[in-house]
Amino acid sequence: MGRYARVVTELPGPKSKKLIEKKERYVANAFSLHLPAVIDKAEGAVFTDIDGNSFIDFGGGVGVLNVGHCPPGVVKAIQAQVERFIHTDFSVVPYQCLIDLAGRLAEAAPGPTPKKCGFFNAGAEAVENAVKIAKKYTGRKGIITFECAFHGRTLMAMSLTSRVKPYKEDFGPFAAEVYRIPFAYCYRCTYGLTYPGCGLACAEALERFFVTTVSPKEVAAVIAEPVQGEGGFIVPPRGYFKRIREICDKHGILLICDEVQTGFGRTGTLFAMEQMDGVEPDLMCVAKSIAAGLPLSGVIGKREIMDRPEDSTIGGTYVGNPVACEAALHVLDQIESEKLLSRSKAIGARLTEAFTGFQDRYAFIGDVRGLGAMVAMEFVRGRESKEPAPDIAAALVKTAMKRGLLLLKAGVQGNCIRCLAPLVITDEQLEEAIDIVGESLAEIAAKAA
Repeated sequence: MGRYARVVTELPGPKSKKLIEKKERYVANAFSLHLPAVIDKAEGAVFTDIDGNSFIDFGGGVGVLNVGHCPPGVVKAIQAQVERFIHTDFSVVPYQCLIDLAGRLAEAAPGPTPKKCGFFNAGAEAVENAVKIAKKYTGRKGIITFECAFHGRTLMAMSLTSRVKPYKEDFGPFAAEVYRIPFAYCYRCTYGLTYPGCGLACAEALERFFVTTVSPKEVAAVIAEPVQGEGGFIVPPRGYFKRIREICDKHGILLICDEVQTGFGRTGTLFAMEQMDGVEPDLMCVAKSIAAGLPLSGVIGKREIMDRPEDSTIGGTYVGNPVACEAALHVLDQIESEKLLSRSKAIGARLTEAFTGFQDRYAFIGDVRGLGAMVAMEFVRGRESKEPAPDIAAALVKTAMKRGLLLLKAGVQGNCIRCLAPLVITDEQLEEAIDIVGESLAEIAAKAA
């Protein structure tokens, strides 16, 4: 046991086991449990269950906790706002915190074009509304998305998402006029080429797509994650988004960037698109770490585009909740005051160094990649075949969990491990987590020998 990661019972412990049995009686089976332990309290990058087991959190609520569990400034802001008022519906009775948040995000978004914001509840809802805005602005109906993409589980978002099981199987029919092309997955290049000598064939494929599949005159937008999240933390090469932007501009197509998982410091800049060759999105979806765990999402876009939908054509009862907006303002304050953007880069550098070392040691680690603190390992049967090895990823999750480290899988084949540790994680906690990964990999390798 370490200083921070301390598992003192079997998992689940007796108290958690009792509650999980109750969960099985009353909660739908679709809501299965990744960690068989019921949380009691959390702070920073560590949480403790009701049986006294403590875990270092490399899941971060699936990318929601960039500023950590229960950040004091955010907690105080939430408490103060709850005492004043909890809800009005902004379009009925407006409030300052939403207006202030819109101003800060509009000014912080990448690119020189003046921006406006619209707020919603979840990432999928932001995606749905970005697509509606794009269709309204262009008068076109087609949307182009990518292989390995994840954009959510509502109808349009699910249609845009690439992975069939568990997200799409048996849920059709899906939204019409959605088209899909390969992403810039250099480790598994669709065209069998090697960057940089590939000529960005993955980007040029968009022009060919307009010849073979759909007229560009029918396409409203291309939607892409700057770094694919659920797809396995796939980072496109330099120049990729610049070429996609050029092709979109040529045909009057909007570029929607889904920063739901990449935003708010995860990649070392406030938004990942700041690192994509100066490309300015037309619309940008944000959520997850925007409000430290409170439900809030948004679309940030060029004013002319955001203002095209008429009164009441987008919105909803709970959108831009004042408690969540107040929390989001203090999240931005914390990112700035604690220099979490530079901290993200430092975390990413250390994880990349450690994981590359593991890759040198174990042939079943095929690739290590990431941007900022958004770092992943991809597991394979062999370096030559690159056959996905989801069982190794699953074994690492299970083995690390027993040692007190929470890890999450990713990738359409489930063969990647992704790191979404809070950016407030200390050096000591980070090193302890890396040690657990190393010990777990050694155990897996020994069993396979």
